[in-house]
Amino acid sequence: MRLPRSSMRYVAIAAVAVAVVGTSGCRWFKKDNALYAQSPETRPLEVPPDLDLPRADGAMALPGTPSSVTRSATGAAQANPNVSFAVPGQRDAVFAQVGQALAATDGVTVNSRSEALGTYDISYAGSQFLLRVASGQDGAVVSAVDARGVAAAGEAPTRLIASLRAALAP
Repeated sequence: MRLPRSSMRYVAIAAVAVAVVGTSGCRWFKKDNALYAQSPETRPLEVPPDLDLPRADGAMALPGTPSSVTRSATGAAQANPNVSFAVPGQRDAVFAQVGQALAATDGVTVNSRSEALGTYDISYAGSQFLLRVASGQDGAVVSAVDARGVAAAGEAPTRLIASLRAALAP
């Protein structure tokens, strides 16, 4: 069975129409949106309404305790007057005076020192601890602290602080 020539023409036109529609995707059925025509990097960010402002409920909260190790350790050492004392003068000058007093004290070994931190790593009478020189309200505060940064306990730190207090007394 042969189709007439005019029927072939309709079949060919229908085939071309199906091919055009098939290769165009669904572009004819899609809505145009200018936002989606841009590249993904330049599109505006869509943020849900409750997330568009930062939280401000804790913005003005004051901290409860000091978080600085130096400040908290100095405060802990000041609580125990046996291992800390105040000296009038600038911190750097008092740090140098403490170094001279340590050199003159028998049995003291300075393992290391840090002028920037204001600390001496000390071995004395079988104990190892730090001597810290920090700025205080009325000058400088000299204190003995252990490796955790709290006031050193024991006879050796107490004896050395007493010796330094006597050597640095005005």
